[in-house]
Amino acid sequence: MGFGILALTGSEALAQAQRIYEGHEAAAIRCSNTLALTAVALSRAKLIGDAEKDVMLSVTLLILERHVSGTWTQKKAAMAVMRDRRSVIDTLDDYRRNAARCLQQFPIN
Repeated sequence: MGFGILALTGSEALAQAQRIYEGHEAAAIRCSNTLALTAVALSRAKLIGDAEKDVMLSVTLLILERHVSGTWTQKKAAMAVMRDRRSVIDTLDDYRRNAARCLQQFPIN
């Protein structure tokens, strides 16, 4: 009997985590993904320090917090989908082309 409750609870959590983002929110998720992945890649390559990486990751969180609706579980799931859909090279190219525009389109101040 306990197993059935656990499975039901797991199914409910999964259903709540699933969400489709479109338009402005999808663009905010893409920008957040681009900033986060770039921060980690640059840090791993020793091209930026921990302080710069932390700032970029903080910006990512603020964009998600201020420009994307839903729970943190839904937002993290959407970020994972975005991350898995794009190669690292494509994401870094996105950063070079769109980082400034992302920050204009999704202000954090």
